[in-house]
Amino acid sequence: MVVPEQTEGPYFVDLKLNRSDIRSDPSDGTVRDGAPLALTIRVAQVAANACTPLASAVVDIWQCDAAGAYSGVRDANPSTAGKQFLRGYQTTDAQGRAQFQTIYPSWYPGRTVHIHFKVRTNPADARGSEFTSQLYFDDAFTDQVYARAPYTSRSSGRTRNSADGIFRSGGQQLTLQVTPQGQGYAALFDLGLRA
Repeated sequence: MVVPEQTEGPYFVDLKLNRSDIRSDPSDGTVRDGAPLALTIRVAQVAANACTPLASAVVDIWQCDAAGAYSGVRDANPSTAGKQFLRGYQTTDAQGRAQFQTIYPSWYPGRTVHIHFKVRTNPADARGSEFTSQLYFDDAFTDQVYARAPYTSRSSGRTRNSADGIFRSGGQQLTLQVTPQGQGYAALFDLGLRA
């Protein structure tokens, strides 16, 4: 499915961290607390009314932790400068899949729950392309997840999808279908990029 591009936001840091499990911080080995989320992004190229898997595309994701903090940010309180948790990229396989182990994200003031992603084709080539957007979560499902620790400590002030200005610009098409898996969750997102 071809989906809308959305803002990169202020927190993208191109750390070039090639890893599928983004829960830990390579600077000190600590692992972010939160419900495990196995996220698969499947990228296809759309041309002449056909979709074909797009291999060798670079898929970056970045998100906040269960406390609403991004890594590598100086404006956070406390500062997370130099930290690298919940950031990473994978290169799509022959079926166009990039797979990540992360956590169900929390929120920060003014934004609904989301994960940022960027897909780059031929990133070292001037002819390469870049697509940036965000993935969202159903509010009712998030309510269930947030009924468990460590999310319960942040029970008020969350912006819901309908009140988020960025979500209102195509967020319905970017909402993940999340299912329980073991002690956590799994989600698959199909993305079509125009040739």
